[in-house]
Amino acid sequence: MKKLLATGVVPGVRETGRQVFPLAALQQLQARQAADLSVLGTGEVAVLRSDAPARVEEPDREWIGFGSALDEAQLLAALSGWWRCDPARVAAGAVLPVTVAGFVVAVLTGLGEWESDGTVGTTGRYRFPKARLAGYLTDLTAPANAAAPADPEDARLAGLLLGTRLPSVSGGPIAYVTTNPTTDTADEGE
Repeated sequence: MKKLLATGVVPGVRETGRQVFPLAALQQLQARQAADLSVLGTGEVAVLRSDAPARVEEPDREWIGFGSALDEAQLLAALSGWWRCDPARVAAGAVLPVTVAGFVVAVLTGLGEWESDGTVGTTGRYRFPKARLAGYLTDLTAPANAAAPADPEDARLAGLLLGTRLPSVSGGPIAYVTTNPTTDTADEGE
């Protein structure tokens, strides 16, 4: 709940005094359908498990994390990398759903190229400089793509995923989730 509140995707939250989460919003989120990953055509997909936005002092971005108040350029920069992951495995899924508290709030595509921070082995971090923001939400209770993707496939993927539930388990920000509908588990991230 705290992550959802901190990202600003649930309208009507009262944050002064005692925090109040609107009952109607809670009921909508409880009834939300799970993402149908079987339509993606891959065996697994990486999932970026995001936190609320935090300021950083980096040459290519001001923020990390997801927040509905970030503009599209800030959001893309904040979400496109410097994670410990298997970049080839992320790219193989062709799409990277971004979740907050198990709900898809953004979708990245264009993951075919990556850059390393130069560190070798499991401590290395990667980013995807050609990533595109296929979609993102500003209101999780009424999911509508706030982006206007030029690529029809990006629009289709965002339409399939935004606002859905997508549970994942990982020791870090990247999790790998099977797209097989008969399996309901997630692999540990790296």
